[in-house]
Amino acid sequence: MTVNFPQLRAFLAVVDAGGFSAAAAELGMSQSAVSHAVASLERELAAPLLVRSGPVRTTALGEQVLPHARSALAAVRSVRELAADDARTMTGTVCLASTPTVCQGLVPALLGHWRASRPGITVRVFEGDSEEVERWLENGTADAAVLIDPPAGPGIQLAADAYCALLPRDHPLADEAVVDLADLEDDELLISPNGCEARVRALHGLAGLRFTPAHRVRDLATLIRMVQAGLGVTVLSEVSRSLVPPDLVLLPVVPRASRRLVLAGPRSRPWHPAVRPLAESAAARLAGEGTLARS
Repeated sequence: MTVNFPQLRAFLAVVDAGGFSAAAAELGMSQSAVSHAVASLERELAAPLLVRSGPVRTTALGEQVLPHARSALAAVRSVRELAADDARTMTGTVCLASTPTVCQGLVPALLGHWRASRPGITVRVFEGDSEEVERWLENGTADAAVLIDPPAGPGIQLAADAYCALLPRDHPLADEAVVDLADLEDDELLISPNGCEARVRALHGLAGLRFTPAHRVRDLATLIRMVQAGLGVTVLSEVSRSLVPPDLVLLPVVPRASRRLVLAGPRSRPWHPAVRPLAESAAARLAGEGTLARS
C-alpha cells in the first residue's frame, strides 16, 4: 500500500471545503486532479472515503482516516517548515481558533501585528464556542487556539482578562473607578449563555448575591445594544473594551476575577512550527502596550 501526501491533502481539502470544486480552488488545482487524487487514495485503501451523492461527506472509514490524515500532513508540514525556523523568513498558513469575544476584541489587532512582524505567515481565523475551539484544535482543523483557562500544559499566556461591568454612561455608577456587584442588584442583568455565564455566576456566589439573569443573549453585539437601549447591565471581560461604544463604560468589578487567555497548539501532536513564534510575539506586544493586565 502506498499512500502519499497529495492524496491526503486532496482528501482533507474536500472535507474541509465541503466539495471538490471548492477544494480545487483552495489548492489551486483542477477539479479533476483533486478527484483523481482522492480516488487513488480510495483505491489504495480498497474502500470509499467520501459519499459523493448530495453534499459531500465522509464514510465511516473516511471519518476514521480523517484524524490520521491531519496528523500526517501536520508532521510533513512541520518537517518542511523547520528549515525556515527564522521567524522573519518562516512561511506557511496557521489556522487559529478562538471564541467570539476573543476573536472580536483581541484577534484583529494581533492579525495586524503578525502581518507586519511575520509577513510570510498567513493566519486564518475560525470562530466558535469553547467546546468547538478545543475540538478543532485536537482534530487538526486548527493549528492553534486562544484557550480560556486551559489546564496546565504547553502554551503561552497572552493575558489575564479581568471581568468588568458594562453600564450606560448615564448610569449612577458610571463615574466610579470600581463597581461592586452588590450595587447592581437593582439592575436587570443581561448575560451571554456561554463560558462567561458560569464565571459570572461564580462571581455572584463569591459576593453572596443571587444570580438571576433577566435575559440570556448569545450574540455579543446584541448584548451591547441591549445595554445601550437601557434594558439592563452586563458583565464582560476586559478584552471586550475595544468593542464598547462611547455611550457605555466598562468598569472593573468586585469581587475581582480574571480568566487566562493562552495561545497554544494541540496536546496530541507536534505544534505547527510557526505557532510558538506567533504566540511569543503576541504576548510581547500585549505586555508592551498594556492592552490587558498580565498576571
